[in-house]
Amino acid sequence: MSSDFQPPPKSLSILASVGGVVTAVIAIAIFNVWSKQLSQTSIAKPEISTSETASGQSVQPKEPQSSLSLAKEAERVASLDAKSIVLPGQAIPKNQPTVAIIPYVAPGVGKLTPEETTTARQAWSYFQRNWNDDTGLVNSVDGFASVSMWDQTAAIAALVSAKELNIVPAPEFEAKMSKMLKTLASMPLYKGELPNKVYNAKTLVPVNYGQLEKREEIGWSAIDLGRMAIWLKIIGTKYSEMRLETEAIWKHWQVKRLTNNGQMYGTAVIKGKEQYNQEGRLGYENYAAYGLKLWGLDVKKALDYQSHAAFVDLYGQGIPYDRRDFKNSGANNYVLSEPYILDGIETGFQALPKAYADRILAAQEARYKATKQLTAVTEDNLDRPPYFVYSSLFVNGEPWATIADTGQKHNDLRFLSAKAAIGWYVLYNTTYTSQLFDFVQDNLKSKHGWYNGFYESLRQPNKTLTANNNGVILESLLYKKVGQPLTVWAGVKNQKLTQRAIRTP
Repeated sequence: MSSDFQPPPKSLSILASVGGVVTAVIAIAIFNVWSKQLSQTSIAKPEISTSETASGQSVQPKEPQSSLSLAKEAERVASLDAKSIVLPGQAIPKNQPTVAIIPYVAPGVGKLTPEETTTARQAWSYFQRNWNDDTGLVNSVDGFASVSMWDQTAAIAALVSAKELNIVPAPEFEAKMSKMLKTLASMPLYKGELPNKVYNAKTLVPVNYGQLEKREEIGWSAIDLGRMAIWLKIIGTKYSEMRLETEAIWKHWQVKRLTNNGQMYGTAVIKGKEQYNQEGRLGYENYAAYGLKLWGLDVKKALDYQSHAAFVDLYGQGIPYDRRDFKNSGANNYVLSEPYILDGIETGFQALPKAYADRILAAQEARYKATKQLTAVTEDNLDRPPYFVYSSLFVNGEPWATIADTGQKHNDLRFLSAKAAIGWYVLYNTTYTSQLFDFVQDNLKSKHGWYNGFYESLRQPNKTLTANNNGVILESLLYKKVGQPLTVWAGVKNQKLTQRAIRTP
């Protein structure tokens, strides 16, 4: 994702297009207005609640800590994080199967608990508040009518989940989904080819980040569209009466330039000139490519999770990362939770190895055991500058770094992510992931959905409300209920049976 309003300099444009998910982020100018209102209630006073682990150990202080004690604690954790790295790390043995068989069955499947049902309803309240009836598009961030295709896909997932979890009645689901699909099949496109990176959600005008009234075509994101491709297949297969509508969207897109020589490509407009760049790094690249594969595009190289992979040990766990980092490619090679969670929930680890996801989670649990800091990190919006960060396990050679897409560090703003916590919880159902779920319940509820996360150093919520955070929470709980990857549950074809699922290392 990119947090820039205007296209970055050429040296950073490739970074913006290949370093992660290139999607609309409602950034500085918007948040300057939004955060003035928010800061009066969300930043002035830290909110602390005590959560108990399975062993009875407190994971947050019972009383608010002084600034000095918080600083000392952050310094202690930072010291442990710096010492946690070993290069090269423990690779996955070549003779060990790395891809899960379909269907991959969730470990805690079945009827949702009352608390999980309440969690789902709370997440849906975001969409009730931020749905634009005239277009069927949803605000990416609470109260601001700007939307990317990545976040609109989160809204699609949320609506399907709300219907299947009996939160939304069938007539409302059909009306909302039909409106949304018709909009996507007729909206203006960048150069008449593909959806612009961001739109005014009320008027459908293609815009730059945060500039709702000025029409501006700024390019497309293959990663955003890859995620939407997965959900178009889910809808068209699960609800056959909507298949023609989903196919109309694909026909509306001129998909030829989405791929080239087996890789995904996106565009950016820099000083009036279009740049055409390879898009993606290990994680999001593979996940999004799987969606394009479902529609028959050649993404063989983008699906290759081995050619660019290396391993680094973090707290004794060998996690995968992409060798193509900022120094040698101009792109940040973030290692994040979200692409692995989405791949597990939606495809059953067909785009990425389950072994990789196992290690990504294991490293975060190992960090908790060493630091006593609950850890579930990924990228997301913030309620303060720089307003969007990638909270990474590893990026550009550094462990546990939280950076903006410019590369500037913001480790003081690392946060436990609500969507990552609940995603890991439904996929693995362990003592540790249950602690993550409980912590979200105790600390991140709001009137209009779930807050994005909880700052480690500040010991207070990151009070941003977003479509993606609440959408991932909803689809995670749908996965838990149905007990299968959502493409399998929907009956999506064109999937290959592969090797047996492996156990967590």
